[in-house]
This record gives sequence, C-alpha cells and structure tokens, in this order.
Amino acid sequence: MFARHIITLPRLSRGLATHSGPLVSVPASLHLKTGQSFNGRSFGAPKSIYGETVFSTSITSYTESMTDPSYRGQILVFTSPLIGNYGVPLNTAPVDSQDVGVLLESQRIQCAAVIVGDVAEKFSHHTAVESIASWCRRHDVPAITGVDTRAITRLLRDQGTTLGRVAVGTDAAAPVPAAHEFWDPSAENLVDQISTKEPYELNPTGSIKIAVLDFGAKANILRSLVRRDAAVTVLPWNYDFNSVRDQYDGLFLTNGPGDPGHCMEAALKLRTTLAEWNKPVFGICMGHQIIGMAAGLDAYRMTFGNRGHNQPVLALASAGSIKAGRVYVTSQNHQYALKLQDPFPQGWEPFFINCNDSSVEGIKSTEDSGKKVWGVQFHPESAGGPLDTIEMFTDFVNECRAHKYVASTPSAPSYVVSPMTTPRPRVAVAAAA
Repeated sequence: MFARHIITLPRLSRGLATHSGPLVSVPASLHLKTGQSFNGRSFGAPKSIYGETVFSTSITSYTESMTDPSYRGQILVFTSPLIGNYGVPLNTAPVDSQDVGVLLESQRIQCAAVIVGDVAEKFSHHTAVESIASWCRRHDVPAITGVDTRAITRLLRDQGTTLGRVAVGTDAAAPVPAAHEFWDPSAENLVDQISTKEPYELNPTGSIKIAVLDFGAKANILRSLVRRDAAVTVLPWNYDFNSVRDQYDGLFLTNGPGDPGHCMEAALKLRTTLAEWNKPVFGICMGHQIIGMAAGLDAYRMTFGNRGHNQPVLALASAGSIKAGRVYVTSQNHQYALKLQDPFPQGWEPFFINCNDSSVEGIKSTEDSGKKVWGVQFHPESAGGPLDTIEMFTDFVNECRAHKYVASTPSAPSYVVSPMTTPRPRVAVAAAA
C-alpha cells in the first residue's frame, strides 16, 4: 500500500475590506426640473450644483464612467444598486508605447455629480488606494446615496434626460429651484471646454503617424492606438488639420460631450479633408457624428440617449473584422445620434444599427467611393468591456499602414491598398486595456 502523507497547507484568509471612514450624515437631494425630488445623504463634496440628469446601466467600471469626458456637465445616476465596492485605483500610468499617463479615462472625475442607491462604505481590491467617497471629495464632486435610483431611471426613461440640481446640506432644505434657474449644459460648447488647447505627441517613434482630433478623448482610445505602434499627435478639436494633413497616415476623431451642433466648424473642415484626402479616417461617438455631419447627415437629440456596456448593434456591412449580419455587444455614452435617411448621401452607407431603438450606430464610405472612412456611435475600446469590436482599431491601423506602404513603394502590388477587404496576416499587438 502507498504510504499516506498528510500535507499541512498554510491557512489562507481574505483580509478585511478597507473601511472608507464613516459617511457624514449630511442631507442631500436631487431635484428634477419636471418637479420630482429625491432625498438621501451626501457622500461627496459638500457643494450644490446644476446639471443634466442621465442614467447608465453599466454594472461595473464606475471609475471609468466617472472619468469619461463625455459625462461633462451631467449628473450621473447609476442603475446598479451598489457602487464603490472595489474602491478607486491610483490613476497614474507610464507614458510610453503601452500607456498614456493615466490608468482611467482622464486625470479627474468629469461628471458634475453622482447618484447611487447604496454606496459601499468598505472597499476591497488589490489596486485600490481610496474609497469612492474620498475620491469625490478630493475632486470636489457632490454625490448622493440612499435614494431610489430605479424610480429615477424609470422617470428618465419616460420623460427623457432631465435638467436637475443636487442640493447638499442646508440647500437640501431650501425650496426647489424655479424652472428658469436650471442650467442646461448642452447650451454650451462643452467640447471646447474639455479639448486639449495645445497639440501633444504620444509614442513618437511609432511606425505610422496618426492625427487625433480631440473632442474630449477617453484615454483608452489613445492607448488603443499607441499599443498598435502608432505615433499619435493629439490636436485641438477645431485645429486646421488640412494645413498639416500630408504629414500623417490617418486621421482619428474622438468622443466628446454635448451637442455636436457646436462643432460645425470641425465638420466643415472635415468636409474639405474628405473631398481632397484619400487616407483612412475613423471616428467614435462625437467623432462619428462629426463625420456624418460632414457627409451631409443631420444629428438629433435622443430622448434619453444610450449609456451602458450592454447595447447590441447589428452590422449592416462587412469591413475588416466586422461581419455583416452579426450582432455585437457594445459600450455607449451619448445623447445625440445621426438621422437615418433614404437615400443616404452619395458615397456613404449605414454600417451599424441599434437592435433596441433602430438608431444609426455607424456609417462608412462605400467601396466605389474610393475612400476608407468609417465612424461608429459606440466605443470599441471600452475599458471594462465588452470588447466585441476592439479589432476595429487593428483594422484602422492596418489600413493606415497599408496606405503608407503603397505611397512609399510605387511598385507595390495594388491589392495591398485594400486591407479592409483583403485577408492578410495581422500585425501582432498587445491587448487593449
């Protein structure tokens, strides 16, 4: 018989969650312009603000949502009942070929305020350095817990995105503001407020050069480009790209907050680019809307927009990694969309459509247009997922690389100019965050 050996293993135990410290029981209220009020308690900065009340169905990645510049001026209501359980990480990263200086989507909290059903007073994660409460206080962002976020969400779904006020402390007991007192952030050019003021470079030794028009870029968009060996130059939203376009192998238009109508200047400049420049162009969210406006489509304000990590879209055409007829699950954060019209502008076709509300989720140039331009309303680079469409970044970078190869090699075979439709080995890249 085999000898019986008893092995004693060290006892494993999970450490206690870190306590964020007792929440000060300061009263706080959310007042909607339509007359409803919700009373809870504050866990953020002791200040009152106005904003646009929206909801997100994301069940994770609250830190990425709160640092997304597209939420600027908005009071963000999370439908997930518990927020803050894994705390907040240190928001720093290297600036190199793998990262862009921040771990989250920007350097600070971008939303105007946060509303949650139940904030976690204890948090537990190996990368966490502080609680969501201390994070909000440090960035001077008010926050409310202890309210019925399901009731708020039902209201917003029925009546649409609504202007609101977060009242904290003594302001919570004050009379509800009059209708004319509510501030509408969409009346302002939020893109101009959030966009970079000066050009800057990332990964300057990359193998291809891509210009990025910054309408309020999420860091993971830039990260997804530099990890595919692109040298990225980030430009202000209204920069005259046509004066420098011959220096670049491709143009990227980012996401951003607010009404795309405030960015008509960029759309008109892009119209010239699309007419005179044959290199690849890719746009996401606000960038997609700018491309559509440059092509002759109209943008409109949706009832409550699409915000969350679970939006299904149907591909109407094939391009690179995208296959027509397949449904992709996507991350989204937008209030505006492009109008679907018939006929579509010459040289353009719908690319994606939303499976829930049939809104336009993407457009692309037609094969016979001779252009390589496409835009999507969703976020292929979504940090926290889903990543069904992340390979669209690989498609774009490969397209830029192929055009550069043809331009520098006059004797190159003609098939190389269409990597979006011609199968070929892909360049190995690191996975996106």
